Amino acid sequence: MTDDDTFALIRDRLFTAVIGDVMDKAGLTHQFLPPEIRALRPNDVLVGRAMPVLEADIPPASGNGNGKGEDFGLMFRALDDLKHGEVYICTGGSPLYALWGGLMSTRAAALGAAGAVLDGYHRDTREILALGFPVFSAGAYAQDQRLRGKVTDFRSPITVSERRPSQPGAT
Repeated sequence: MTDDDTFALIRDRLFTAVIGDVMDKAGLTHQFLPPEIRALRPNDVLVGRAMPVLEADIPPASGNGNGKGEDFGLMFRALDDLKHGEVYICTGGSPLYALWGGLMSTRAAALGAAGAVLDGYHRDTREILALGFPVFSAGAYAQDQRLRGKVTDFRSPITVSERRPSQPGAT
């Protein structure tokens, strides 16, 4: 069975809660995304291999890049490294800017990526909806990451935040 066959079976026949129950029984008890990360379109289902991406804030006084195309750190390399059926999963940085947008969705779709999951915000909602590209995020925020954040690593271990609505400061 190929990855595509496996992922189609999961997408068509299983439910998130059932997968969570099975993972709990296997001792994998921290596998759900925080509840504030939701599909841009409520009926979207996203299944694929993870392509983890780590984002970090840029200190305001430091400027950004060196004028040689480094404004977004490794983001373009990470995006271009997406493989067919993979899910771009990004965490890190603060909630002061969007981690994903319309141009990134266009490129990811052209590469055959399955979708994007953001531990933060997306932007360009209408453009993403018009593409039909599955995006899961904490919501929309138009602020660009240029000058504010950059990708510092990809295809390395990440931890998506473990915020829960009952925790102080969580929304």
